[in-house]
Amino acid sequence: MKRSILVPLAALVAACTTETPMKEKVAIAYPKTKKVDTTDVYFGTKVADPYRWLENDTAADTEAWVKAQNKVTQSYLEKIPYRQQIEDRLTELINYPRLSSPFRAGDYYFFYKNDGLQNQSVIYYQKGKEGELQVFINPNTLSEDGTISVNLLGASADNKFMAYTKSESGSDWSKIYIREIATNTDLEDELEWVKFSGAGWFKDGFYYSRYPEPEPGTELSADNKHHSIYYHKIGTPQSEDELFYRDDANPDLYHWCSVTEDDKYLTMYAASGTDGFELFFKNLETDGELTKIREGFANKTTIIDHNNGKFIALTDIDAPNYRVVSIDTKNFALENWQDIVPEREETLVNVSTAGGYLFLEYLKSATSQVFQMDYAGKTIREIEFPAPGSASGFSGKKEDGNVFYSFSSFTYPSTIFELDLATGESTLFNKPDLKFNPEDYVSKQVRFKSKDGTEVPLFIVHKKGIEMNGSNPTLLYGYGGFNISLSPTFSVSNIFFLENGGIYVLANLRGGGEFGEEWHKQGMKLDKQNVFDDFIGAAEYLIAENYTSSEKLAIRGGSNGGLLVGAAMTQRPELFAVALPAVGVMDMLRFQKFTVGKGWIPEYGSAEASKEEFDALYAYSPLHNLKIGTTYPSTLVTTGDHDDRVVPAHSFKFAATLQEAHSGTNPVFIRVETDGGHGAGKPMAKIIEEQADIWAFTLYEMGITELGETSPVEK
Repeated sequence: MKRSILVPLAALVAACTTETPMKEKVAIAYPKTKKVDTTDVYFGTKVADPYRWLENDTAADTEAWVKAQNKVTQSYLEKIPYRQQIEDRLTELINYPRLSSPFRAGDYYFFYKNDGLQNQSVIYYQKGKEGELQVFINPNTLSEDGTISVNLLGASADNKFMAYTKSESGSDWSKIYIREIATNTDLEDELEWVKFSGAGWFKDGFYYSRYPEPEPGTELSADNKHHSIYYHKIGTPQSEDELFYRDDANPDLYHWCSVTEDDKYLTMYAASGTDGFELFFKNLETDGELTKIREGFANKTTIIDHNNGKFIALTDIDAPNYRVVSIDTKNFALENWQDIVPEREETLVNVSTAGGYLFLEYLKSATSQVFQMDYAGKTIREIEFPAPGSASGFSGKKEDGNVFYSFSSFTYPSTIFELDLATGESTLFNKPDLKFNPEDYVSKQVRFKSKDGTEVPLFIVHKKGIEMNGSNPTLLYGYGGFNISLSPTFSVSNIFFLENGGIYVLANLRGGGEFGEEWHKQGMKLDKQNVFDDFIGAAEYLIAENYTSSEKLAIRGGSNGGLLVGAAMTQRPELFAVALPAVGVMDMLRFQKFTVGKGWIPEYGSAEASKEEFDALYAYSPLHNLKIGTTYPSTLVTTGDHDDRVVPAHSFKFAATLQEAHSGTNPVFIRVETDGGHGAGKPMAKIIEEQADIWAFTLYEMGITELGETSPVEK
């Protein structure tokens, strides 16, 4: 029977320093990476790019480089004596049934369920609450290695059909299919080259967003242009789809739309990137013209519902913490907007509808606070949660009398509740059964002052009773961008670390959305350095308060968080023992040239736009701030060869440059997941393997040479 790793890591560190010899520091023979003579000039500054050839992800020499790098990385990881133990424990922890919140389409309830170790969650449905449970779609039967994922887009207005997508190997590209619900059979419809799209059902079809077909061989790297909206009629080939909207004058814009629940209006959005967007609407009853409500990309206004000739909308206009407003469809000038729920001190991050009610989710100190309100803005009740944490769901149709939602925190696994909309009573619907005791752990929120005096919150989670002696293995996680909010959520991977005496720290950095649009703006464009200062300040706080030391501190982040880790480790390499940048944006001068990278210009700026923006980006770009002869932390860069959001070239070029610049014996590796993308849709088997590699590397580079065993976990 498999045995658990339950010896506190702090104790093992002490044991390692007194009885167990530390791991031998030896020079590592990294694969030789050729250099080419490539130089760009930005506003008079010459910038060399000797590894430009790695941007061609499908070239034979790039594939050979990836294979050679993976071989060296895996050779090192396989020698870590407890790497298999970690994989075994993670497998034990994650092997439990997990459900999503159910949602209703006509007589049927749908939900996702994973029995434990299935590569992809299976979509189930049943007729009524007491009906027979049936498999609707099982993605695990669609591929041998579990790399095809499925996502439901929504049912037709008559609840007869369900639109859904298939995506392969983690790519953002997907195909849309249509399934008849009652017979559980697919129609012949297949829509290709879809990205960032829903299905706005109307009459006998739906609106969706797609790109033109890319040139063969460029599918995962080429700049995507002309994101357009089409209408697809059920039962017809894609070639006959009607073009609804395309902006030839602005080919870099993104477009998406939805249809109000009453089928009276189409609402459309046009965005230059990931920040603000323009808002349009079309009266579907009269087949009216597409009309623009808001011009420009400085703000965000989203239509929530239509009610008696007025839109209910969420907006940050004149409200950096957001407010809910009413917009008359016949008199929609800004001065005529009326508050339904005025701006509050807390940040309003989401509004949903069900049963004729609004559900407003606020973040109070970065934890969920949800209110049920009527359409006039009167508070019916606040939803009570078991602890500070994160809630989601609260979405349904107007005729619904109940709604489902999920709740989780750092040590509270995602649990599903059913809410009676009339009484406000929440009933437990599904609670997972894990082999760990949440009562053994404690979490708290603290604040520290960043470099410029700004107070920044941290969540700190650890096992009860561990001694704060400056030697605890600690992982600091952050993101800090794109108005994304981080709040307490459950992670099986983190539980492994916590149960062994590790300390997990989540930082709510500027650039995120936890404290409204002003907090976001303080970490954008020319002020992006604030985010890195906050992260570095968090590390210094943890050391000063005796939680850990530089020798036992790891930093981790993905995507924009990978940029965060890359910037922190290049600015303060001596501060960290381990750096774990995942799918990071590492080349801040060229990110806009690949796939959807141009959409990040509103967040980061562009090196081609102005000298001021070039100077700011060049000053922190991780790729361009690696210095020859510097000792960097032990680093494991992770990416996927099918990542078409942050293309793997970012990580390839960063890893090659890091290996050239690094002077110490600390290993600096890259781990490239084959048939893997940005993260979404990754098979469970690949997730467990990757997490085992990351934790094994992290602990080993903190000086822990062996892990102990205790009695087996009860089955």
